[in-house]
Amino acid sequence: MASDEAELSSITTALEELRRRITTLAERNAGKDDETLGQNLFDVERTLGEALRRLERLDTAG
Repeated sequence: MASDEAELSSITTALEELRRRITTLAERNAGKDDETLGQNLFDVERTLGEALRRLERLDTAG
């Protein structure tokens, strides 16, 4: 359905923006004495990347 495709596109755009912002935060915190925050943010960034790839597969399968 067209409305579902539009909704998935909107979600994908939002996730891409979140991923970009989290990557920026992770990079900013990577060189700090306590790198735990940076490492955890990179984990979140990877998870968002996986979610984006899954959404792309849905788009190409549909």
